[in-house]
Amino acid sequence: MATPRRLSTADERRTTVVRTATDAFAARGYYGTTTTEVARHAGISQAYLYRLFPGKEALFVAVVNHCADRILQCLADSAAQVRSGDPEAILFAMGDAYARLIVDRNLPMVLMQAKCAASEPAIGEAIRACYAEAVEYVREVSGASEGQIQMYFLRGFWCDAVTAMAIDQVDAPWARTLARGLAHYPPQEH
Repeated sequence: MATPRRLSTADERRTTVVRTATDAFAARGYYGTTTTEVARHAGISQAYLYRLFPGKEALFVAVVNHCADRILQCLADSAAQVRSGDPEAILFAMGDAYARLIVDRNLPMVLMQAKCAASEPAIGEAIRACYAEAVEYVREVSGASEGQIQMYFLRGFWCDAVTAMAIDQVDAPWARTLARGLAHYPPQEH
């Protein structure tokens, strides 16, 4: 006997659309991605996409928020495993976990795209909120100094740039110089 087909709820559809939109926005940016593309790849009509999100900007903000949630969860999971109260040990663990998270290049690509589109008020607010939450979380959980926190985030920004540009995959002296000292992990097989 066949089981009855279960219809997706709007929240489940939003989650699917955000994941699909993450891929699209990572590849083509806020300005280069159309809602038509996102709807087609999510397997929904553009009209339904607009029922889920009032516009492209709201969809992009949802994608940035999704990335922010993934980052905070990554930081929390890694910090919880550290048995030392040493700020450097906590920062190292969170940095290593972040390096593993950005093996999925879409996350740093979306962050870079959001920074480039930050002149759009809602997007600027979303990317600033992403970093504000992350900085305050790192400050709270690590007990690190302002200088240590700043260097932690500078290193993270640099990791995002190296990963987004795939510099770690270039075999040239300049690329090795820029990627020196950064942890890089191979993509996971699915």
